[in-house]
Amino acid sequence: MSIRNSFLTAAALAAFLPATAALAQTTVVNQAVTETEVLAAQRAWCGALVDISRTGETQGQAAAKALAEKVIDAAYGYQMGAVLFKPTLTVAPQTFRTTRAGALAYFVGGDTAFPKDTGFALKGWTKCDIANSAIFIAGDSATTMGNVSITGKDGKVTTVDKTWKFVKDDAGKLRIVVHHSSLPYTGS
Repeated sequence: MSIRNSFLTAAALAAFLPATAALAQTTVVNQAVTETEVLAAQRAWCGALVDISRTGETQGQAAAKALAEKVIDAAYGYQMGAVLFKPTLTVAPQTFRTTRAGALAYFVGGDTAFPKDTGFALKGWTKCDIANSAIFIAGDSATTMGNVSITGKDGKVTTVDKTWKFVKDDAGKLRIVVHHSSLPYTGS
C-alpha cells in the first residue's frame, strides 16, 4: 500500500468516526409490538374484568364504575380517538361503542344514555381465560382473534369470540383500538 493510499484510508476512517459517534447519540423510537406485550395486555384485561366484578359485589356500583373508568383509560385508546368497540350483548341502535362513555356504560351500566346496559362487568365473574386462535403482529400494531372464557360465581363458563387490535400510544403503551366480541354461532 502506498503512502498516499494509507493517508486516504486514514482520512476516510477519521471522517467516519465522528459520524459513528453521532449515531451512538441518536434516539431511536421503536413502536414495534411484541407477543409478550399482547399477552400481558390480554391478561390485564381479564384481570380487570374480574376486579370490576368483585368490586361491584363488595363495594357497590359506584366503586365498580370508578375502577372501570381507570381500566378503560389505561387499556383502551379513547384518548387517541374513536375506539371500534362492539361488545357482546348490545343491540341497535347502540351496538357499536366508539366513545369512552359507551364503553363505561356497557361495563357498569347506570348511564341513562344507554338504558339497556345493565353492566356486563357486574355479572359476578370470578375467572377469565383467553385462548388465542391467532396473533397477527405488523410493526406497531397487533390483532388477535380467539375465545375468552369467563366463569361466573355459579361456576358456569361463558365463552365469547373476541377480536382485539392493539397499537402503541405516543408513550409506547399498548392500547386497545378495536374490540369485537360476540357469542359463538350455535347453528340455530
